[in-house]
Amino acid sequence: MGEKNFDLVVIGGGSGGLAAAQRAAEYGARAALVESHRLGGTCVNVGCVPKKVMWHAASLANALREAPAYGFDLKVGKHDWAALKRARDAYVLRLNGIYEHNLLKRGVTLIRGRARFLAPHRIAVGDAVLEAQNVVIATGGRPIVPALPGAELGITSDGFFELAERPERIAVVGSGYIAAELSGVFAAMGSRVTLVLRKGYMLRDFDPMLCEALMGHMREQGIDLRTHVTLSELRRDGRDLELLDAGRGSVGRFDAVLWAVGREPVATDLGLENAGVALDAAGFVATDEYQATNAPGLFAVGDVTGREALTPVAIAAGRRLSDRVFGGQRDRHLEYHTIPTVLFTHPPIGTVGCSEAEARALHGESVKVYETSFVPLYYGIQQHKPRSRMKLVTAGPEERIVGLHVIGEGADEMLQGFAVAVRMGARKVDFDDTVAIHPTSAEELVTMR
Repeated sequence: MGEKNFDLVVIGGGSGGLAAAQRAAEYGARAALVESHRLGGTCVNVGCVPKKVMWHAASLANALREAPAYGFDLKVGKHDWAALKRARDAYVLRLNGIYEHNLLKRGVTLIRGRARFLAPHRIAVGDAVLEAQNVVIATGGRPIVPALPGAELGITSDGFFELAERPERIAVVGSGYIAAELSGVFAAMGSRVTLVLRKGYMLRDFDPMLCEALMGHMREQGIDLRTHVTLSELRRDGRDLELLDAGRGSVGRFDAVLWAVGREPVATDLGLENAGVALDAAGFVATDEYQATNAPGLFAVGDVTGREALTPVAIAAGRRLSDRVFGGQRDRHLEYHTIPTVLFTHPPIGTVGCSEAEARALHGESVKVYETSFVPLYYGIQQHKPRSRMKLVTAGPEERIVGLHVIGEGADEMLQGFAVAVRMGARKVDFDDTVAIHPTSAEELVTMR
């Protein structure tokens, strides 16, 4: 068995792991990255990148339906799902290759295989044993399959990207952002979608205004929202899949059922017990503000930590970690506040900072809220007129903006700049004193009264 020594070993070739390894190598560290699957992790292979491709396809489908209002005489043929899948998958494969090239260019040693701790700083990968003073655990997460009879008949978000054809009838089970995004894609592309919710609402971690508005948009798009459902079984009946509600019988018959009920850490088969690494109550690797575990020299970044499962967060955490450990920036670490988030729903959602309820819990009576609802100009000459909604949450006598929430066309792109303003401590008067860009939806955020 060969032994190899490094300054840093990163376990996991997703966004956070790649960022940590490459930044360390830029400082001259001898870095190795261990990965048994495709480089890029969830985001590149079965997450944000291919999901955004599908979101674009769905947006085009909506635009084709809306084009006649602008004078276009269109005859749209059948959509070729298989062709879209081929193009999307080829793009992802190209990204895999780019990531491997970037590792090589920066001098990071790529080791293919599954890693397992033998001791805190000794890791086995096949017949090789790696030793390193610093180790980063960046193994990510995976979708949960519920513990229901017949659950294996359904698919997860990973399986969504394996679909060879679009199901005509699909049930999406879940209330989070994945359920919301994929329901919108299926509906826009022509599927009959049933969204199954355990409670009466979705997006529980977001401001209720966003939840209310999104559910309204979904109903307008023809999505059948089933609330307060307690699922008891998924069974096959001929060619159909049938979902059963413990209290009300059949939810319906479908061609496919997609579970979007949460994600869990990939941490159970790493031999963490041999490294003395502690997990939290939910099974995530416990870390402090410097991404450090309880074991000296062992760190964790990304979804395996259970903190803000977003690709840019993992990248930022990984880079800051290497800045500190190898770049001499002693206090460098990621601050997990005012992190902007976008949901690629239809229409998209952008949010940063506190919800109204969170702000009131923190700031009490000093909270003041501004809201607006309007029909964007794009829909002004159309028959259907979906409304955009915005909310500013301010606190204190200066009305500092502590929360900003948008649902509507363009929310995804407009949020980045406004997130900078919120993070810098902008006040309502600063927004008021900013000249509006007309005619845009974004101008509504600086003209609210």
